[in-house]
Amino acid sequence: MKTNFNRLCRALSAGMVVLMIASAVVFAQSSEESAVRAVVQQVFSQLQSHDYSSIYDSLPSSTRSRMSKSRFISALQRAQDRYVLDRIGVGRVRVAGNLAVLDTELFGRISQPFAAEGKIVVQQYLVREDGKWRVATGDSNTIQRFLKSNPGFARKFPIRQPRVYVKQDGKWVEFSATWAIRRR
Repeated sequence: MKTNFNRLCRALSAGMVVLMIASAVVFAQSSEESAVRAVVQQVFSQLQSHDYSSIYDSLPSSTRSRMSKSRFISALQRAQDRYVLDRIGVGRVRVAGNLAVLDTELFGRISQPFAAEGKIVVQQYLVREDGKWRVATGDSNTIQRFLKSNPGFARKFPIRQPRVYVKQDGKWVEFSATWAIRRR
């Protein structure tokens, strides 16, 4: 009887260890996902407040090496009169090593070439450099390099092109060049 009790105690102890390890993995994963969400939210807030210098600092080093800070800021300043960002919806986050992808919906209003309420459905890609998550969305060279080095992640989460919608008669309608021509 004592032997059975000892086996039961060892089995319970082993089960507790496995549970603790599994809990630590889940916690670490949710912590990574929270960090990715926080970076995307922060960059969105910086876009809203026109803090383009800080956005530049959150780009991967490969992107910063190809474009000067002043050129980046100037490009965003030229576009700032064309739209107003209202809010962001953040969907599922997936993290694999130093690469993360999350689905987002950006809501706002455009003023040029015509006034409309709009949304962009886009994947946000982030890479981790020096322990910090950096937004690589829009830098296809950096994204492709990281996806090549992680083919399993690339197969599961291939790059999807952004989709742009405008609100027409209370419904979201996908925007295309032909839609814009018909509207004129």
